[in-house]
Amino acid sequence: MTLKEKLSTSLVIGDGAMGTLLYQKGIQGCFEELNVSDPDQIEEIHRLYIEAGADLIQTNTYAANASKLARYQLSDCVEELNRAAVTIARKAAAGRAYTVATIGGVATMHQEKTPLDERLSVLREQADVLLDTDVDGFLLETFYDFEELKQILTYVRAKTTRPVIAQATLGDIGVLHTGMPLQQALEELEALGADVCGINCRMGPYHMLQSLEETATLSRAVLSVYPNASLPNVRDGRFSYQSNPSYFGDMTTSLAAEGAVLIGGCCGTTPEHIREIRKAVTEHELQPVTKTEPSRRRAAAAPELEGERITKLTEPSGQTSVIVELDPPKALSGVPAFMEGARKLTGAGVDAVTLADNSLASSRIDNLALGARIKAEGSRPLLHIACRDRNIIGLQSHLLGMHELGIRDILAITGDPAKVGDFPGATSVYDMSSMDLIRLIKQLNEGTSFSGKDLGAKTDFTVGAAFNANARRLDREVQRLAKKKEAGADFFMSQPVYSKERIEAAAEAVKDLEVPVYIGIMPLVSSRNAEFLHHEVPGITLTDDVRERMKQTDGDREAGEREGIQMAKELIDTALKHFRTVYLITPFLRYSITETLTAYIREQEKTAVISGRAAGRG
Repeated sequence: MTLKEKLSTSLVIGDGAMGTLLYQKGIQGCFEELNVSDPDQIEEIHRLYIEAGADLIQTNTYAANASKLARYQLSDCVEELNRAAVTIARKAAAGRAYTVATIGGVATMHQEKTPLDERLSVLREQADVLLDTDVDGFLLETFYDFEELKQILTYVRAKTTRPVIAQATLGDIGVLHTGMPLQQALEELEALGADVCGINCRMGPYHMLQSLEETATLSRAVLSVYPNASLPNVRDGRFSYQSNPSYFGDMTTSLAAEGAVLIGGCCGTTPEHIREIRKAVTEHELQPVTKTEPSRRRAAAAPELEGERITKLTEPSGQTSVIVELDPPKALSGVPAFMEGARKLTGAGVDAVTLADNSLASSRIDNLALGARIKAEGSRPLLHIACRDRNIIGLQSHLLGMHELGIRDILAITGDPAKVGDFPGATSVYDMSSMDLIRLIKQLNEGTSFSGKDLGAKTDFTVGAAFNANARRLDREVQRLAKKKEAGADFFMSQPVYSKERIEAAAEAVKDLEVPVYIGIMPLVSSRNAEFLHHEVPGITLTDDVRERMKQTDGDREAGEREGIQMAKELIDTALKHFRTVYLITPFLRYSITETLTAYIREQEKTAVISGRAAGRG
């Protein structure tokens, strides 16, 4: 009987974990390399699973692609390790079990930075080797990126008539990482030609059962489920799983009742788990079940945000949009001046007060706390969020807290490394890049958490991204902006620019982006300030003329401030010819300077309106 025939007539029992079993034995390094260096150990594990009752075993090739093998300097061994794995599995099976060649996903639960085409290239290389062997079928498993799974499924399906099992990995109960319902994902895999569609890894039997309760039987393909033994436990830096084989057996009846035809185990499972699955199937005489309707309905989609909707910074208005950065102070004694600055700037007519998130990795008072305070007094806060200081858990929690406080505007940045700041012993997190954070924010706007879970309501954030207008290759920088826009950026904010020519070049470079670009202007206050920015702050370059003008005021605080304001006004005059959006950056909490510049922008607008009317009468 072929594997396809077996799957169409009875329950099929898969094997359990390979990697975690080897790990529990104290083996470190590349498990797939053992296919060559210690084939007897791999063969023994296969035999233990078959003796426990597995009808189907997987080759030890989950991570045998060039990308993952590169971690061990084995990227040139793809063919050798994959072919050796098939030989070992076929020998162990010896006609007693079916053998499927396993291909594991490259992307992780973390948003993948490697381009999809590069990931598919290594997966196709591995698939080509395995397609040229005599396995009974193919198992695609642990795919966090659903598009990656669909693409490699399409590739394998086009090259073989042997059964293909396609298994995605859930982000949360009943949903993929993107929030896609499991039923939709299974139907898409079936449409692409998978003979078996299912889920594996990350969750134990209980949560996988809840997920299957939200599905119905597919029209052609059958369903598979490979749960982890449990949630992982970490002790002394080592991962372990609950030893619960009998519980696995108890859950088998329920999994089969929800339509599972192929049942195996993933991380933490052992031959004992498979023995209990076999025992349950035999004692209860379990057979495939057709389920025309889900046992449990998914919750309704998240509703739109209730309450008054604020006007977005990206929406057109009758005047130039001005946002002003006011850095949170480093000391508590600076809070009164900060609050007074926010009041003055709001009174001057700024559209938003933007607060940096520990810029240059220097610790300051939390911008969310200060943002909430100035909002309560009538200012509109625009908060920077850096990926440096929070992991994915903290970032999502921070964002949902912002939502509850009614703060809707964000600038997503990667953030300067911790080692450049005033706490050099601190570590940088960087679970995400700014691009990943933009995608997360947009996902929250759809009512879906990072893991894919329904939030119960949709956030309503507007998200900006950084623009290095001083980049040597503006064309390349604009290519990055286009990718950020594709990820969901609603507007851009540039670093400070100190030459009219650079403003004009930036305007030309971004003219086709079709989203607002806030051009950054930060007034200088002294020659020392100018030299520091030019020589020590990444991404900021001053012209020789600007430095010389500031040098002429050296030693005279008031003269330095006047000259800085004058140069800023000259830059504003140029900026207003090309941009309807200006980003003023307050130096050293001297908010009176940016208050003056905001008033200057508003005065220039009035002058332009009056001139336009006069020209119309003429």
